[in-house]
Amino acid sequence: MTGEATVPGQAVPARPASEVLAWCRSLLDPALHETAAYLPDAMRRIAAYHFGWRDEHDRPAAGGGGKTIRAALVLLTARAAGGTAEAAVPAAVAVELAHNFSLLHDDVMDGDLMRRHRPATWTVFGGNAAILAGDALLACAFEALTAAGHPAAPRAVGILARAVLDLVEGQSADMAFERRDDVTVPECLAMAANKTAALLGGACAIGAAHGHDGHGREGHGGGPAARIEHFRRFGERLGLAFQLVDDLLGIWGDPHVTGKPVHSDLRSRKKSLPVVAALTSGTPQAAELAALYHRDQALSDAEAARAADLVEAAGGRAWAVQRAGEYLEESLVHLDLAAPRPSAADELRALARMVVDRDR
Repeated sequence: MTGEATVPGQAVPARPASEVLAWCRSLLDPALHETAAYLPDAMRRIAAYHFGWRDEHDRPAAGGGGKTIRAALVLLTARAAGGTAEAAVPAAVAVELAHNFSLLHDDVMDGDLMRRHRPATWTVFGGNAAILAGDALLACAFEALTAAGHPAAPRAVGILARAVLDLVEGQSADMAFERRDDVTVPECLAMAANKTAALLGGACAIGAAHGHDGHGREGHGGGPAARIEHFRRFGERLGLAFQLVDDLLGIWGDPHVTGKPVHSDLRSRKKSLPVVAALTSGTPQAAELAALYHRDQALSDAEAARAADLVEAAGGRAWAVQRAGEYLEESLVHLDLAAPRPSAADELRALARMVVDRDR
């Protein structure tokens, strides 16, 4: 579905977020497989495992490849800006590849053992091979953008490059936090803005550019540059909400939903946003939490459970829930200011709310 009406005067009803994601995957998966087929043999096998297409023995598998939220944002913002989703599929592929480049690298750097309910790629093929596979995916991302020949490609390459640079800066800050015991909430928010929000914002800007440069309408949100910027800010604010919810899931999420062990972020003493909010709260619970977090040895199961209780008692959980809701509302303001097509806007709103309402 790409137009706004089935018959004159009859608006196309917006689909729920689950249907939008299924629609996105139906457009994305064939193109993603086609792009991955051009990887060198060794990298292709690793990528196929990472995406859940093959198992560790290179046999066909039916593992999940993630929710493809970033790709869905590309396709929906292209429609919302006046273009078609089909024309933006190569851009959605590029953003999905860039996102998975970051996942492959992050799992190695963080030492995470599980990803999407099965052993992380680096634990199967080795850290160096996983890093190289991530590099290959990033190269393919830029190739996918340029090979399609869309008029928006030059602009999109610049947007994606900047988003990846911000992402790397955010990951660098996240790693530096591991060696510090004085991380502040503003620093942690700035890290999340780079590591997570920049790519979601970039996805929306790239999609909007494909809508405009595909001869989409101007609407009432200003010229193309102004509208694209509002779409970007919609994605960036949504990205901050996304990270806050991810951090909540990293502490209290159901392992059957997250694919990671319970209290996984606490076991590794990750300075996530709820934890930093708790550590800087000035409460007695903050002092006890700091004593657990600032020692050398790993936390036991009982200590991780105690740390989760302390984060909640110190207000970290409530603060994160509240801020996620505030960022969601800010994102929707920017979406309205972009003057999007109505049905695409409704689907973007549904997707945004799904991101924040994930099981906590």
